[in-house]
Amino acid sequence: MQHARPTPARDPESLPRMPAWVTRGGGQSAEDVAFRSGAALATLDLVAGSAEIPLGLLRDRLALAAAEACVARAGRPERARDLRDAVHLLRPGGAPGPAGAVFALWRRAVRVPLCPGLAGLRRLVPEAAGAAMSADAAGQGAVTGAAAVLAAVLPARPQEEDAALILADATLAHALGWPHMLPLLATGLKRRDLALTGADLHRACHRAALSGAVVAHRTALDLARRAAHLRAVAPRLRAKGAAAAVALFLAEDALAPGLALSPVVRGSRVSMSDRAARRLCDRLVALGALRELTGRPEFRLYGL
Repeated sequence: MQHARPTPARDPESLPRMPAWVTRGGGQSAEDVAFRSGAALATLDLVAGSAEIPLGLLRDRLALAAAEACVARAGRPERARDLRDAVHLLRPGGAPGPAGAVFALWRRAVRVPLCPGLAGLRRLVPEAAGAAMSADAAGQGAVTGAAAVLAAVLPARPQEEDAALILADATLAHALGWPHMLPLLATGLKRRDLALTGADLHRACHRAALSGAVVAHRTALDLARRAAHLRAVAPRLRAKGAAAAVALFLAEDALAPGLALSPVVRGSRVSMSDRAARRLCDRLVALGALRELTGRPEFRLYGL
């Protein structure tokens, strides 16, 4: 997934589809699962390198899925809606709570560039980095290297599952030449898989890479269609700061207008009143370009 020379934007409907033989299943031998996971990763690589995919948003949405899976494995009741609330409605200086902290960690992780090496992520999760250093993935396959990280970290630091999964997904992405991590393994690995060793762990990681790549590919195609519609209606917006707001919606999973767009659109110097921010979001919903994600009359969140 090299982005030095982005490919021209195309019709989202023309993007490569996942081969049917990958998704309909087949034999469960180690060789078969490894072959299908490789095909799924290759197809995802083709799609994610396309200009019409809002990569920042894709990473953010996959981070939410990874956090939800981690929270569920830990036996906590929070799900995607709760995690969104915990992070996106957080006031400056506030604490998101244990489940929200997991989501916040994954959101930071997908924003860390993977080059040079994995230095940035090892600083982000230093508690697991020492054990991961012993899993030298040089010369190994992408999934093999990720499995080696889990095999090195989990026995030494069993309480650091989230950090281990972040490093494993980062190792997978780095081996594939991706500039940032796309969480794949964390959503596909079951609780029992994390107790496996050797060839069994290796096979479980291939299964997780396969299922994670299929989900990420489906998510990418859906976001490409939604992003194309948002870009198409953007010229019809007259609100000051609309362009900056649209760019933000293409980079983040959910936004609270009163926090992310007002008094200044996050990441810009463009000012916007609270009323204008809410009116802009309502206008984009009316145009079919955004969804309100909570179903509440107050403390709303909006996203593609």
